[in-house]
Amino acid sequence: MPGALLSTQSLYMGMEVVIAVASVIGNVMVVWAVKINKSLRDNTFCFIVSLALADIAVGALVIPLAITISIGLQTHFYSCLLVACTVLVLTQSSILALLAIAIDRYLRVKIPTRYKRVVTRRRAGLAVVICWTVAFIVGLTPMLGWNNLKRLQQNGSISSDLIITCQFENVISMDYMVYFNFFGWVLPPLLFMLVIYAEIFYVIHKQLNNKKLNTSHSDPNKYYDKELNLAKSLALVLFLFAISWLPLHIINCITLFCPECQKPIVLIYIAILLTHGNSAVNPIIYAFRIKKFRTAFRKIWLQYFCCKDTPALEIQPSDRKEMPNPEPQPTTPPQPPQKESLKSDPPQQQPPPPEQQQDQRTEPPQQPKAHPPLLEQNSLSQGMELMAGWEKN
Repeated sequence: MPGALLSTQSLYMGMEVVIAVASVIGNVMVVWAVKINKSLRDNTFCFIVSLALADIAVGALVIPLAITISIGLQTHFYSCLLVACTVLVLTQSSILALLAIAIDRYLRVKIPTRYKRVVTRRRAGLAVVICWTVAFIVGLTPMLGWNNLKRLQQNGSISSDLIITCQFENVISMDYMVYFNFFGWVLPPLLFMLVIYAEIFYVIHKQLNNKKLNTSHSDPNKYYDKELNLAKSLALVLFLFAISWLPLHIINCITLFCPECQKPIVLIYIAILLTHGNSAVNPIIYAFRIKKFRTAFRKIWLQYFCCKDTPALEIQPSDRKEMPNPEPQPTTPPQPPQKESLKSDPPQQQPPPPEQQQDQRTEPPQQPKAHPPLLEQNSLSQGMELMAGWEKN
């Protein structure tokens, strides 16, 4: 049995290393893709970057610490507690980032004409800060006293210098993990996100089936088709997150409500690997489901890993611009087309100002001076010349 346990532990550590490398590389490429592709810099991808940063921390920090814990290292109680709380902080930040993404998707399809005014870049950044602040508060609560230190001291399981075998269940209270963390900050957000995505799909399908949409500005079917595809991708991210984290929380519930129940170590390792593997799977979903990420990943691979010159990414028009108002607008009767004035037509005179019009009303119209016609002037001059010739004679 010890040999089988050692081989299981070695396999677990090897898989943790693979997941850590994949998580760091994949999520760094997500952040890199957003940096080089300007069409990815909207509010939704701001939350995706926040989720990617949490996953990078899981691969670079949490997994090495988890491997250390699995060895059974002797550490100070609060050092081991800080390691466990780091995992809780990053887990909670991922859940809140997924919740922010779901709310953002809901607002985009529910109020498409007012989305740009409601969800500004500044408010999105504030939402990210709030998510991380709440994650730190929830994750670091055991550091404030809700832990197993008193129980260990009462049982005599810890020495006076507080040195302990560092394991998650030794330092984290299962009351905190089940009642506060799972029932308070994991399960409700997951259920709320499930309701949100159900409403998103309902609204999108309703809009796609509505034939009364106004298509004067842009094609709403195309708009909602793209929203539907992105919503499916993000819902898949949420589904995999739930599948990855629920087994470990169920094991925590079994530990609390059935202390005498035996939990196979292999089952615990599988549950831990699922939680860590979730951090590496999101970039794969983005690459296969979102075209803009796929294009950016290809450019990064060819230009920076294969050292090939690639053309700059074209700034594609945003697929999620503000949607025109889908309600039919009141139509105005068409105006008859005005004829264009020909170049030979004299320019129309502008009416004089009101003061000149009043002067024209008061002054009598002047009669034009009568000028003799040109023919009469010519005949008169000829007659005078004949009379002058007769006098000379």
